[in-house]
Amino acid sequence: MSPTGRILFLIDADNVSVDVIREALQQKIEAHGAVHLRRCYCSAEFAVKNLEFLKEHSIRAMVNATAGKNCTDIALAIDAVDLCARDVPGVVVIVASDSDFAPLVLYLRELGCRVEGVGQKGKTGVDSPRAYDGFTELATGQRRVAKTARPAAKAADAKPAQRRSPVLPAEIAGVLAAIPRLASGDAVELRFAAEALRKAGLLAKNASLTRLFKRYPESFMLAPAAQPNTVRYRSFEG
Repeated sequence: MSPTGRILFLIDADNVSVDVIREALQQKIEAHGAVHLRRCYCSAEFAVKNLEFLKEHSIRAMVNATAGKNCTDIALAIDAVDLCARDVPGVVVIVASDSDFAPLVLYLRELGCRVEGVGQKGKTGVDSPRAYDGFTELATGQRRVAKTARPAAKAADAKPAQRRSPVLPAEIAGVLAAIPRLASGDAVELRFAAEALRKAGLLAKNASLTRLFKRYPESFMLAPAAQPNTVRYRSFEG
């Protein structure tokens, strides 16, 4: 199978900053003219916290509801092998700082892919760049933090600290990550919600969708009350 011209952009969100992801995506668009498939392998908390960033850059959140060592790495590797075995792309870009992906990189190269890596400076292992056809280290996150840092405000001019948003339960965060329209305040038909949650592995085939939402009445509103067919995230009421 001959490689196509597609460019895949796969992100391990466990060990790179959002600034590095942004800079890496821009660099690859400039280098290759386009980035066709963009996926971010992450926790539900990361997806919800960075929802606007993911939407702005058309990056699909691949939410891993299972917590554990290397879960994100394994999910990315399985997806990469599946995508490349079905339709060999021209270039695979892996945005990650650790060296755990070396076996994956070697396998993808054997399929005929060019594999490029991007890591965050200060986090990238010594062995990481060796397996790739090309590797870039970015210090974007460090530079931007330094550039935007401001001196502390004087006591007289200091504004009251803003109240921090409460941490969402994992199940609610997972639902919002799987159905971004809910997090944006839109009403979503239950049939579409069920399809998205099953695809994300958050709803069993025969499980009750309305029962899931009714567990969190303070967060989700079903309508109409008698025979619900839509759901809305209550954070956007009023």
